[in-house]
Amino acid sequence: MSNLVIYRKYRPQRFSEVVGQDHITSTLLNAISHGRISHAYLFCGPKGSGKTTVARLLAKAANCENKNDPEPCNECASCREIAENKAMDIVEIDAASHRGIDEIRELREGVRFSPAKSSYKIFILDEAHQLTSGAANALLKMLEEAPSHAIFILATTEPQKMIPTIISRCQRFDFRKILIPEMVKRLEWIIKNEGNKVEDGVLQMIASAAGGSLRDGESVLTQVLSFTPEKGIVKKEDVKSLLGIVEREMVGDFMDFILKDKPIDAINLMEDVFSRGTDVEAFYENLMHYLREMMVLKIVANTKEKEGSHSLKETFLVRLTEEEIERIKEQIKDIERDDIKMIIDSFFGAGDRIKYSPIPQLPLEVSVAETTETLRKKAQ
Repeated sequence: MSNLVIYRKYRPQRFSEVVGQDHITSTLLNAISHGRISHAYLFCGPKGSGKTTVARLLAKAANCENKNDPEPCNECASCREIAENKAMDIVEIDAASHRGIDEIRELREGVRFSPAKSSYKIFILDEAHQLTSGAANALLKMLEEAPSHAIFILATTEPQKMIPTIISRCQRFDFRKILIPEMVKRLEWIIKNEGNKVEDGVLQMIASAAGGSLRDGESVLTQVLSFTPEKGIVKKEDVKSLLGIVEREMVGDFMDFILKDKPIDAINLMEDVFSRGTDVEAFYENLMHYLREMMVLKIVANTKEKEGSHSLKETFLVRLTEEEIERIKEQIKDIERDDIKMIIDSFFGAGDRIKYSPIPQLPLEVSVAETTETLRKKAQ
């Protein structure tokens, strides 16, 4: 196996290889086909969704010497230099560490000069929202007076922090989180190329833990493969150990105990989880995600009964496998929406108290007692 981490080794080299962003790649391919490349783009979206990857692909396509196809050919000198990070006319800047006005002034000087070898000089500015006020205004001036040989691609996870005038000068594209089925399909392809096999459920577990970030999912897979024998089988227990996360099925067990009025079992489960080194706040975060999923699925179930068929937006399902959805549906079928709201309110209040409690799990134990007692009284 190459010593490159997987997300670099398998970085898409064509727009068709980008996962989960067809609404963006198809638009860019059409623009390239018709020679309508803009001077400024704004790529917004969560981490690991492909913003920088698409920016590099756009840089490739714009400067590709083979103009018969809007996709980069990956064979000409320009494409190869960009793929190897050796292209003189592609400037990448991390605004998180180069956020001041002096750096932007240096950039402005570079914009003035024509490309050394390529058709366009392309400036990729990552985490653009972190620029200082002065630097942002200097960048705005560049966007307003950009020469015909310059293309700016700004990437950000927080577009709301950028000044509106910069946003208005750019073509904006909103990237979305990668859905679990999409990520699993990509990871399956990588595993096949690496010559390994996986136990059932392993890739779904990795995809769920990645939270919609393909880069995070690929990074976890790199770690997993590093201690898996060459051409060996990736085992579920190894992945659980590596991730060091609270298993969602254990959170599901915890909610079963709450709903079945088994507070002692719920507290014992937490004690078992924490005794194995799991952080209380990590358990709490997973619990709140689970409660949210219970609430939303209950709302959908009630809406279907009253108004006909309704479905969830795909982005909500990014954390859930089909098995998890079915388990939650089974848990909520015999309780009311107000019951779920009561449980959420109780555990939500425990969140702040965890940080200050001399016994971190105590606020959660109090919530267990409160919720089971309330449900018991209602059932009587």
